[in-house]
This record gives sequence, C-alpha cells and structure tokens, in this order.
Amino acid sequence: MDKFSTFKLAAVQAAPVFFDQKASTEKACRLIAEAGAGGATLVAFGETWLGGYPFFIWSENADPLVRWKAAAEYLAGAVDIPGPETDRLCRAAQSANIDVVIGVAERNTATQGTVYCTLLFIGREGKILGRHRKLKPTHRERTVWGEGDATGLTVYQRPYGRLSGLNCWEHNMVLPGYVLMSQGTQIHVAAWPGTEPKAPDSPDPMWARQLLLSRAFASQAAAYVILSGGMLSADDVPRKYRELASRYRGDSCIIDPRGEVITEPVKGECIITAQGSLENVLAAKSASDVAGHYARPDIFQLRVNRTPRSIVAEETAAEAEDTKDAEC
Repeated sequence: MDKFSTFKLAAVQAAPVFFDQKASTEKACRLIAEAGAGGATLVAFGETWLGGYPFFIWSENADPLVRWKAAAEYLAGAVDIPGPETDRLCRAAQSANIDVVIGVAERNTATQGTVYCTLLFIGREGKILGRHRKLKPTHRERTVWGEGDATGLTVYQRPYGRLSGLNCWEHNMVLPGYVLMSQGTQIHVAAWPGTEPKAPDSPDPMWARQLLLSRAFASQAAAYVILSGGMLSADDVPRKYRELASRYRGDSCIIDPRGEVITEPVKGECIITAQGSLENVLAAKSASDVAGHYARPDIFQLRVNRTPRSIVAEETAAEAEDTKDAEC
C-alpha cells in the first residue's frame, strides 16, 4: 500500500438560486454529482452558498423597506441542520461518493429568528460530519448573522487526510486557524462570498486580501487550501431586489501546502480541480509544524472554550432545590 494518499480537490464557483431554497439545493446536488463524476475526492462551496450570501446588507442608497423585505425573506429561507435540505445533500454526497463542505445560512431552530454563517461538513457515507458557525461576522454581516462558538473548530479525519474549514475573514482572526493547525489539518476549505470588482476585468482589493489570507493559511498550516468563492449578479436575484444587488466574482483557486497557487482563477461558473498528495503535506510540515516542532509552548499557549453557547439554563425542580440549599 502507498503510504502517501492522493486525492482530487474541487472548488465550486457558481451562484446559488437566491431566495429559492429548494432550487438552490437541487443546483448544489447537481454540482456535487458533477464533481463526483469528475473523480473529485472533496468538493467545496463558498460562504453561505445554500441560502445565499446576504448581499442586500451592503446596499447604500436603496429603499430601506426593500432591504427589510429582503431580510425577512432571507431569514424565512434559512436552512435547518438537520433538515430536508441537508438530508438531500447527504444523499447527493453518498450517491457521488464524495465529501462535501458547503456554506449554509443556518437557522437557529429554537428562536427561529437568527441565522448563522455555517460551514457544513458531509461525508461520502451520506452523514453529517459536523458544522462550524462563523465566530465573528464581519462589519454589516452582524446585522443578519449571529455569532458562533468553538464547538465547530474541529478537524475531521477522513480516509485521505485531515479536513478543516473556516469562513471568510475568520482567516484574518489568526487564533481560530491556529486551533485547527494544532489538530493537524491537512486539507482546508476557505469559504468566501466572492470578490466585488468595480469593472468586469478590473482587479479587486478584496481579491488580494482573500488570496493573501488563504495562501498564508496554507503556508502556516502546511495544508492544501481550497479557496471557494461565490458568485452574484443582478440577474441572479428576483427583480424586486435587483436594486440591492452587487456583483460578486468567484475568483476561486486551489493552493498547495507551501502557499503556492496551483490553479489560476477562471471566469464564470465552473468547478476548479487539482490533484493533491499527502506526501506534499508531510514534506511541508517537516519544515514547519507551527503547533509542533515549530512552536514554543513554554512561551505561548492558547486556551479554547468549547462549551456550547446557551442563553437559557434550564433547571429541574430538584436542581433548584439543591441550589437553594447550597445558598442557605
């Protein structure tokens, strides 16, 4: 048996069907099937791909009432985990024999009033491996997304390697990435909403930051990074919300464990693929394992609170009585 596993990585660069949960799920399943048919081991989608990125929050001069309508419809179209949409994705992953990491606008099933920017990890067995809710939504994203906790900062052992993922500017926070590096991540999904060029062929400052942060993660973690960016144009959203729409260009790529881009960005909807090898990962880690031989635990330590966040602490009558006795 070859001691170094090989794998094929795939990044989906496509727009969802905004404000149409069912149609978006079906499109995601078609793309999963396409990636699987192409021999991919793992396929990754952009930030909140299912449910859509909340583009309407960035509109400066649009009618506020239209924004409120979009916000209400966005919340109504959020995804439950588990739920019928995730069940459908699990069946698609199993049918295509492929692992899937997809950004999901996840509904808080208790309050029904909050959405999380979530990365959902699905195994080829057709089961949910786990989820990670974005720890700190960026800027105006805080008006539509809640904050996650550290329960999802997890690396998943897969047959071909160790898998992790973060959303967008979580790569700018430094510490979440280090938690994943300390668990030995080898293949990482960097999910982004896409970039927003001012003109079709012009460079975008956000693209430079997006690429820089993703390449830095790859180099620091000595891991492959799938940079998966979403897409959006006015034609992708219902007519009633087109005044709110920006233009997002995917600018997706795949990066090797030394931080080098191995697939250049391409235009339009597509699936970008690249071959990977555990040998390349281990060669890079032999030079720099930032939570192992390239660390200084005698100087630096990172503490992580993995307790799930809870607003209400329920108490039984017996527990309440015990508490009362303890206070006396």
